[in-house]
Amino acid sequence: MAHYKSTFKLTVMTPDTLVYENEVQSVFLMGDKGEYELLPYHYPVLGILKKSDIIIDWKESISIKKGVIRFFANDCIVLVELEIKKKKAVAKKEDDMVVSDENEMNRL
Repeated sequence: MAHYKSTFKLTVMTPDTLVYENEVQSVFLMGDKGEYELLPYHYPVLGILKKSDIIIDWKESISIKKGVIRFFANDCIVLVELEIKKKKAVAKKEDDMVVSDENEMNRL
């Protein structure tokens, strides 16, 4: 009897770094021609992604500017340019500041 695997391998990367790699049940993406929801054993896909969020298992998300996707043989590879979110420091008092990102703290 054949064994059904209910997950597929998802790899999200930029040209410089590996952003995400894991076995997942679903991934939701916004393509240039519409939306994709990929599940295990999906028909092969090669497409262009536009600015949106990659939603993984309806639990996690990765914001992207643009990218390309390849899904073949239960292996999904997404090459992206990440969306850099600007976070502002909010002044509470004269000397106290709340900083929402560690990298931003280093720049202050």
